[in-house]
Amino acid sequence: MGVFVFLPLVLPLTAWPVARLAEQHLHPRTATRLLTGVAAVMAVCSTVCLALLMVVGTAQLPGNPLPDGWSDPEVREAVPYDEVVGKAAIPALCVVALACARTLWRHRRTRRLGHRALAGLPATEVAVLPDTAPYAYALPGGGRDRIVVTTALLDSLEPAERRALFAHERAHLAARHHRHLLAVQLAARANPFLQPLRTAVSYTAERWADEDAAHVVGSRRTVARAIGKAALVSGSRGTRPATLAGFAAPGPVPRRVAALLGPAPVGRRWPSVFTTVGLATWGAAAGTAVSAMSSANSAVTMIFILHAATPL
Repeated sequence: MGVFVFLPLVLPLTAWPVARLAEQHLHPRTATRLLTGVAAVMAVCSTVCLALLMVVGTAQLPGNPLPDGWSDPEVREAVPYDEVVGKAAIPALCVVALACARTLWRHRRTRRLGHRALAGLPATEVAVLPDTAPYAYALPGGGRDRIVVTTALLDSLEPAERRALFAHERAHLAARHHRHLLAVQLAARANPFLQPLRTAVSYTAERWADEDAAHVVGSRRTVARAIGKAALVSGSRGTRPATLAGFAAPGPVPRRVAALLGPAPVGRRWPSVFTTVGLATWGAAAGTAVSAMSSANSAVTMIFILHAATPL
């Protein structure tokens, strides 16, 4: 197993270039799926390796409930620097578990509170709240997907811009963007090196919904105008839940507007290797593959060692 057990902990660095280039050069749909997949695989691999290190570290603690054979020299030699790194992996894995559990709890709580706030309103696709704060967001689950929008935001938009708003939120629900956002949030909690991918997916998911809305409305300029106007009226008063996708979501709104005012993105699924984004994509894919192989090799090796060290 050796030093390979540590590779998945740092290999997310290989995805940093594509996290920036994908949102600029790939279709938002392709970028969102690519970055989400890379983040999820790398997060699982790094967590597996942390767990393997924790097993070795836990076996050295006095009074541990593990079999005595797991603390034999043969087991300790399977992981380099087991006395230091193995014991350090115990609190690290606990922090990861707590952070992921808190993220899941907040996600479920936000959705539950969102549906509870709509109690008593007509069970229609669009729920209009009489709120002076202008915001809108897509609310999945609860038996029926809903679009939540306030009267303050609707009053600030023209009829065509309202159609763009609803098309944008329907795109979030149809593509299940909340799942992508939750996956990269959990990945970033599992390995902080994956934070750039979380930021990129937050942007590309909005761009994906922008492009789908432009296709439905038939005017990219109308969608751009609606986004810009919603961002201006929202300002610092927007109260969109942070874990849900929204129309006037905080972030690089000028970049979204500029992208809509430019040519539509090409829907090619995989970039050529002879381009900058292609090299970055293949680099991230190679890093993901190496991470998966390293964690799998380390896990299999550890299983055989522990099986041999455990008395029958």
